[in-house]
Amino acid sequence: MWAPASEAWLGDEALPTAVGALWAAMALEGRCLRRGSPAMIRKSRKTCPTKPSLARVTSTLLSRTRLHGLRYVCLPGGSVGRRAFWLLALCTSLGLLLSWSSNRLLHWLSFPTYTRVHTEWAKELAFPAVTICNNNPIRLYKLTKSDLYFLSDFKLFLPPRNFEGTNLEFMDRLSHQLDDMLLSCKYRGEPCGAHNFSSVFTRYGKCYMFNAAEEGKTLRTTMKGGTGNGLEIMLDIQQDEYLPVWGDSEDTAFEAGVRVQIHSQAEPPFVHELGFGVAPGFQTFVATQEQRLTYLPPPWGECEAKALGFFHVYSVTACRIDCETRYIVENCNCRMVHMPGDASYCTPEQYKDCAEPALAKLSAVENSNCMCRTPCNMTRYNKELSMVKIPSKTSARYLQKKFNKSEKYITDNILVLDVFFEALNYETIEQKKAYEVAGLLGDIGGQMGLFIGASILTILELFDYAYEVLKERLLDLLSREEEEESRGEDVVIRTDRCSCFSGLWLLESSAGGCTSFH
Repeated sequence: MWAPASEAWLGDEALPTAVGALWAAMALEGRCLRRGSPAMIRKSRKTCPTKPSLARVTSTLLSRTRLHGLRYVCLPGGSVGRRAFWLLALCTSLGLLLSWSSNRLLHWLSFPTYTRVHTEWAKELAFPAVTICNNNPIRLYKLTKSDLYFLSDFKLFLPPRNFEGTNLEFMDRLSHQLDDMLLSCKYRGEPCGAHNFSSVFTRYGKCYMFNAAEEGKTLRTTMKGGTGNGLEIMLDIQQDEYLPVWGDSEDTAFEAGVRVQIHSQAEPPFVHELGFGVAPGFQTFVATQEQRLTYLPPPWGECEAKALGFFHVYSVTACRIDCETRYIVENCNCRMVHMPGDASYCTPEQYKDCAEPALAKLSAVENSNCMCRTPCNMTRYNKELSMVKIPSKTSARYLQKKFNKSEKYITDNILVLDVFFEALNYETIEQKKAYEVAGLLGDIGGQMGLFIGASILTILELFDYAYEVLKERLLDLLSREEEEESRGEDVVIRTDRCSCFSGLWLLESSAGGCTSFH
């Protein structure tokens, strides 16, 4: 580098032009126009304004933040005692906020619920399904020798070769027929008959269902409550045809009468467990009320709504029948007459040796094998029963003449069943969420305002500050890497230490000192 004498350039007016030419030549050679050159300095001053420092950003945050107490903790020039007091108050408030917020969060994670019970009135209600089963599954006087062989133990007797038909047909033929049992039928005062009932098989054998859901038929409804606005039937249980009892066993039935279940059309009958008994010699009044129940699925509740293999609508009884069917088919390669599916029906031998013992075993351990949860939506019917003795002394002679039966026969075999709605209303029982996300956010937000005077915007301010700090650190790291890469440059222009006099620039070389150029 060279430096002409000061007297040569201080008084020469043509020197600015020469200096400009010199800068242009050095720029073309790529030796001098680098970072910090006058051209670059001018450009950087225009395009890169000075950014606020981290300390300034922090000071602005502390002066404008909505977080109460923080500005006093970091207040410049404040006394130590005052800053310590505000620090203690801020920490205490934050501790209380975390304690109460965690309590609300744990309460929300417990998924609490409450039950809402409400009674609603309706102009009309769909009448429930009424399933009726005789306590005696097989009529004694309908049995033939072939039937006795069929019912006997195959290990001791062989059935005759001329027996044809399945166990279902056998039960259908030997069961009590509704045409024989039904003496009178009325629905809402209008006559009805056996054709208004559908046959269905249960553990009691062949049963009969009134107002079943059948394709092409509409459900019967009622527009009034009370006696005479429902189903009223008179039945002859045909007690003379009951099978004799020769011993005491689990399947021995000592009672006479019918078994009745009132249920929804979407729910299959489960008469042997959910039915109630109606005795002969009495008129039984059943006042019912519809209940519509709604439960929540996990994690708030334990309800289930999935479709089953043999049933389209989930219910507890459908789940149990589905489970029992699968278990019997898997273990006995057959199904009982009341079970759905396409497997072959069990023979009497399979009933005795496999199906009945397997079903008893399943019932003993069904808590682990058949987990049937409550459906999310179900319809239930509450019942209130009352009864009076029939026949009265004044009506006995009339009934004897009408049915050509003795008074004793009427007392031992005839019963009257009257099913009706207590009132034209239904009760809704709903399981609802007691604490949802909106409640959780509201509680936490209220506690934030109470303890530290903060809100969602305050949290956003803190996140914005954290973003600025992170960005500043990253920019410092990148600038250090660039400085390390530029250490090999020979000339660095320092605008803070070199000056321009009368159009001349003094450049600081890498070795130190300023060199003048014309």
